[in-house]
Amino acid sequence: MSALTDHPQTAATTEGPRRIVISVDAMGGDRGPAAVVAGLAKSARAHDGIGFILHGDEAVLRPLVARKPDLADRIEIRHAEDVVSMDDKPAQVLRSGKNTSMWSTIEAVRDHEAEVAVSCGNTGALMVISMMRLRKLPGVKRPAIACYWPSKNPSGFNVMLDVGADVRADEADLLQYALMGTSYARNSLGLERPRVGLLNVGTEEHKGRPEIKAAADLIAGAADVAGFDFVGNVEGSDIPSRKVDVIVTDGFTGNVALKTAEGTATLIKSFFKEAFLASLPARIGALFAARQIKILTQRTDPRQVNGGVFLGLNGTVVKSHGSADATGVAAAVNLAYDLTEHDFNHKLAARVASVPAPVQDGAAANNEQDAPPE
Repeated sequence: MSALTDHPQTAATTEGPRRIVISVDAMGGDRGPAAVVAGLAKSARAHDGIGFILHGDEAVLRPLVARKPDLADRIEIRHAEDVVSMDDKPAQVLRSGKNTSMWSTIEAVRDHEAEVAVSCGNTGALMVISMMRLRKLPGVKRPAIACYWPSKNPSGFNVMLDVGADVRADEADLLQYALMGTSYARNSLGLERPRVGLLNVGTEEHKGRPEIKAAADLIAGAADVAGFDFVGNVEGSDIPSRKVDVIVTDGFTGNVALKTAEGTATLIKSFFKEAFLASLPARIGALFAARQIKILTQRTDPRQVNGGVFLGLNGTVVKSHGSADATGVAAAVNLAYDLTEHDFNHKLAARVASVPAPVQDGAAANNEQDAPPE
């Protein structure tokens, strides 16, 4: 059986570039709306065919937008009274968050006024609103968040999922993560046949929880139909390696790994800075190595790859890091633009549908299908 194709379309059209409208939550980030507006201006300079619907306090946003000539005639401001804070519980937002900028941002995608949503806000609340308003793709039980991970591969990145959408995942979920991660890697990194690995405590087949062992069998069985290579179990040290392109895991493990990596990168940068400032010879050496240091800093800068994508919904949602500055916001918006340009979500739906879901206990499956994330 041949693999289902979901490659990006590259054929030119005679109509010229279409306007891709991105719905943006201006109020949810740690740095406030000024950083968000500055990031949109950077993206507008990079993409002629981009437009925005910006959600938040109009009295705050209008002066910020007016100071950015790159956004002239490219942005619509939608007033929203309330803001979802980082401390708000998802269930609370679901009950009383209809007047928030985050809710308004997702509604624009639901109503087909925008093609993709971007927010720097509360991850749990964003996932709940997205699930309830956009709904899940047919056959998807648990959506996942996928992110780029710096690696030794030629593209410079691997894809890892789930990194925090849901702390639970059984073998059927992990199979769907493999399918969705494959589509994401193919469309965003241009990989013809991604290599998929299942994160485990060791590479041996007998290691891991029963769900991991069962997932390995399911993923291996789906590889030919879905057009990827299954490399088996991988360990934490393999995440940034050349061995794999897509790393599949549950949201608890993935989020811990992601936060650990971010903290380690920050620590190493501080060690470098201390070492280069420790003495006059060290400072002179730093001047000679300035170009190499700049390259290293850029490759390990999380702002350059900011943006986790919610996979498995009837619409594309990109979650920016809460502390993102203008550069980070622009990276998340650029990712949203690229995925929309490649019609990613329709291809993702086709990818999930290409492999039938494993048969589960009827009552348990029905109960979990409509349960919101915790």
